[in-house]
Amino acid sequence: MTLPMQKIGPLDHLETASLDELRHEQLQRLRWSINHAYTNVPFYRDAFDKIGLKPMDINSLEDLAKVPFTMKDDLRANYPFGMFATPMEQIVRVHASSGTTGKPTVVGYTQKDIDTWASVVARSIRAGGGHAGDKVHVAYGYGLFTGGLGAHYGAEKLGCTVIPMSGGQTEKQVQLLKDFQPDIIMVTPSYMLNLADEIERQGINPHDLPLRLGIFGAEPWTNAMRQEIEERMGIDALDIYGLSEVMGPGVGMECIETKDGPTIWEDHFYPEIINPETGDVLADGEYGELVFTSLTKEGLPILRYRTRDLTRLLPGTARPMRRIDKITGRSDDMLIIRGVNVFPSQIEEQILRIGELSPHYEIEVYKEGNLDCIDIRCELKPEHGSADAGERGKYAQKLSHNIKSFIGISTRVDITEPGRLARSEGKAKRVFDRRK
Repeated sequence: MTLPMQKIGPLDHLETASLDELRHEQLQRLRWSINHAYTNVPFYRDAFDKIGLKPMDINSLEDLAKVPFTMKDDLRANYPFGMFATPMEQIVRVHASSGTTGKPTVVGYTQKDIDTWASVVARSIRAGGGHAGDKVHVAYGYGLFTGGLGAHYGAEKLGCTVIPMSGGQTEKQVQLLKDFQPDIIMVTPSYMLNLADEIERQGINPHDLPLRLGIFGAEPWTNAMRQEIEERMGIDALDIYGLSEVMGPGVGMECIETKDGPTIWEDHFYPEIINPETGDVLADGEYGELVFTSLTKEGLPILRYRTRDLTRLLPGTARPMRRIDKITGRSDDMLIIRGVNVFPSQIEEQILRIGELSPHYEIEVYKEGNLDCIDIRCELKPEHGSADAGERGKYAQKLSHNIKSFIGISTRVDITEPGRLARSEGKAKRVFDRRK
């Protein structure tokens, strides 16, 4: 759905610059960033020297392909502050990933970095139709996770009133949505579905709330989930993109005019798409792994960071800057089931094609002998919660058939009554791979 257009304030100069002007500015900033990283970060100096590359060898945007990649493991190997390019007395804030699979990745920000971050998030909210005077309910987690504070500072920079709720306390979240009447909510899409369930459980008609815009990020989500959220909540649901190693939320944002994938703010973050197996740069329009180079960061410049996110670069529409297509998944989240490459988003899409099923689901992968097996657990929507065993069996059979037809794998499907599966208060945990 598309609600009446909100007035968007004046755009930043480079948001509307010609491509020639943008590319010129990118090259100047790229050369500064590479020299800054080489001069001040031993990791980058060693990586360049090992292959005989000097910052002065980067004379075009295409020359960026000569620069070695940066991996998440490189940040972990230099834990905690080895990737910082400025003295610690110039670092005003530190964020870090959760570190669930090893040491956390640590990022540092100078005051200029914080100002830049706030500006790109403010730009993002404005691109979504937000403006000064809006009330913004921030339900991303605060703390070391970049979501909460990133959204907070950006909303304040735009002139909004911030409600810093953070994650969790679902019943209280709904109370504040009802009592404080925010115009915008910023949260993960999976937790928005959890909030929608609670709103309906409390007997509140979500369409009676003044909420008009949801800015959702921090996890992949499908257009089918967008439609689900928009229809249930009566809002526009837009995609914000970011990751802590590159900056945090606000690396890219979907524009309200087009709703056709996040526009990358290319004046600060230079994108590439590579073949994830060979590392070769792919042309715009081809699917591969998204790679970012920061152009303006002082505290932790990042060169050719492999995000593991799979997508493609598309021409600009609402802005001259390029867009990314919906993230189909992460190269490290891909499941290989009996030789078939499967992404959780593909299964989610099939679940949401069946009107009686809710978007809450779990995927369990395990071995039976030498064979990979996959079970899918999902729920009925509340209005279909009284379905008997025979009806549930029909829905399960239909879902299994659709997954076999469209994805090519056999699955066992279990459909439960509403409310049985665990709910997320942040990033959803959908996949449980018991083979590892």
